[in-house]
Amino acid sequence: MLEGKAREAGVETIFDLLWRVPRAYGDAPERVLLGDLEMGVTATVLVEVNSIRRIRVRRRGLSVVEGKVADSSGEQKVVWFNQPWIENQVKGGSSYVMEGRLDKKGLVVSAQEPTDAGPDGVPVTEGPARWQDAGADGPPGLREGGIRGRHPGSEELRPARWRGWAWHACRLAGDLIEPLPSSILERRGLAGTVSAIREAHFPQSEESSVLAMARLAYEELFLHQAVLRRGRIEGRTGGPPAIPLVGGEDDSRDWLKGLPFDLTADQEAAVKVISGDLERTVPMRRLLMGEVGSGKTVVALEAMLRAAGSGTQSALMAPTEVLADQHAATVSRLLSGSGITFALLTGSTPPEVRTRLLEALITNDLDILIGTHALLEDPVVFSRLALCVIDEEHRFGVRQRGRLDRKAPEGHGAHILHMTATPIPRTLSLTAYGDLDVTELRQLPAGRLPITTRVLNEASRGEAFEHLRSEVRDGRQAFVVCPLIEKSELLQARAAIEEAERLREGELKEFEVGLIHGQMSSQQKATAMAAFEDGRTDVLVSTTVIEVGIDVPNATVMVVEGAERFGLSQLHQLRGRIGRGHHAGACFLIAGSSGAASARRLAALADESDGFRLAEIDLEMRGEGEVTGVRQHGLPRFAVARLPRDEALLEAARSDLDLLVGKGGGLDRPELGPMLELAGRRFGPEGIKR
Repeated sequence: MLEGKAREAGVETIFDLLWRVPRAYGDAPERVLLGDLEMGVTATVLVEVNSIRRIRVRRRGLSVVEGKVADSSGEQKVVWFNQPWIENQVKGGSSYVMEGRLDKKGLVVSAQEPTDAGPDGVPVTEGPARWQDAGADGPPGLREGGIRGRHPGSEELRPARWRGWAWHACRLAGDLIEPLPSSILERRGLAGTVSAIREAHFPQSEESSVLAMARLAYEELFLHQAVLRRGRIEGRTGGPPAIPLVGGEDDSRDWLKGLPFDLTADQEAAVKVISGDLERTVPMRRLLMGEVGSGKTVVALEAMLRAAGSGTQSALMAPTEVLADQHAATVSRLLSGSGITFALLTGSTPPEVRTRLLEALITNDLDILIGTHALLEDPVVFSRLALCVIDEEHRFGVRQRGRLDRKAPEGHGAHILHMTATPIPRTLSLTAYGDLDVTELRQLPAGRLPITTRVLNEASRGEAFEHLRSEVRDGRQAFVVCPLIEKSELLQARAAIEEAERLREGELKEFEVGLIHGQMSSQQKATAMAAFEDGRTDVLVSTTVIEVGIDVPNATVMVVEGAERFGLSQLHQLRGRIGRGHHAGACFLIAGSSGAASARRLAALADESDGFRLAEIDLEMRGEGEVTGVRQHGLPRFAVARLPRDEALLEAARSDLDLLVGKGGGLDRPELGPMLELAGRRFGPEGIKR
């Protein structure tokens, strides 16, 4: 068993250890004579051991082994800390290559185990046959010069200790099962997994380390794609069938023609592909991913209209009451006169309204139910639920999404349309959402004017409020977004409550200033939003509660205080709340003292308006683990692969999997069993269930 600290680092098995590969490579320490050692400088030496013994120490948890070694330049004391096995491993009269650092105690030898040296001074574990040498006791790489992997370490477990463990694990790696099919290995010219792992830890050259790491990254990405593909297949064919929605085409066509605007080409394409999904008994599992203001809700409404025309029901679930209220207002506006019945259910719905709503739902007198997590409660029973629309779906957990799906009639599954207003880079869509069909809405409605974005410091914030006042005097409205609700002694940032009061008495005393934040009651938030939507409030001071779903066409200005505290995608979402009408918008990002990363983030937002491009920039800056909360979607922490760096390998793995499945007719062939078993252990299946 590995030490407790290793388990804390996520390494519990030999397999874990083998995949804990170096993060970088560098030259091995120079070999010198004992007489040429310099204080504090790590070096390797070729020495003969004259004596060795274990020293008794009083300090608990500490062991010390001391020895005397010599070479042609003289003799030197050597010390091993917390390596008691060295006393039995190193033999007097034998030659070894050792690595260490000279200090006042002597040559302190690292946890790198000494390597037996042959008559010519070359460690016997070097050379192509080193892994077949059953007598090899220590890791290679102690030769003069050459390349060495820099194994990640910690204060408790230094890199040399990990390196020593990795050496012994690599000697046991011969029993690993090769997960990749031989046809792929041959076509791609890839080394076997055992060879790649050993070479990644202890490479012969810089070129071999690059090839080995690429081979392992490919394997990870291929296996993850295989898990997603299996989940995708099982999610569509392994569960109960969906109710095919084959009615309502005429109603849908008439409704689309009656809209006060024309659909974009992207919206028309999305409507067509979703309609095709809904007509099948295989449950739809589709992600509708759109730019801010691209019209996802209209596409979802068309699908719900088809469901109603087929005699079934739809549910639209949003993560917040503010967003659910906005959806209800949109449905009321766009479906007015259509004969479609709908209702809103949230945690603040009055009991008497809830009772009538639930009765209508179970008797199929309600076509569409819009709500928050309240839709998941047991008393909410649908008569004939066939379509679930989940907005901002990354804010819901796997089990929550599953609970809504299970409200479909017994023996059936629901069609599910996931929606997100946060564009996701292709590399992440293939990994975090690889089990879904993805449809993108990149086009904005015709006539949408661009939004000007400026980054200001505190000294220049007056420019933002001067523009804001000018716009409000012309009849427009504005948002002021703060990072905090209330003032904090720990954080130097503007708070919404205090800022609203200050603005009412200061820069904006001539206007009506409203306030909305997450700690207000549902009724208070609804009242604040209604006042702003009706134009009774000129400026709305808020937190990020208005980040998504707010549609007030008359709002043309947004001032974001403490902009350096927000993420790139979050700022893009906030910016999308303005300029939704016939007037151009202006967004002012007021940044306090911030680091280089924050400055780059804000500059990117000022220079780029395309949310999909901003998502790529965000990925490049922050890495795949943090963008848009995609960890909730089963995106693994790859041990070797890194996105977007390895996008080409991801595309290759996906292409190879397509070819493998196409030629063999599926993934259920016996010869693919070992591959799928290993893929399932590493990447699934819980992380990909939707």
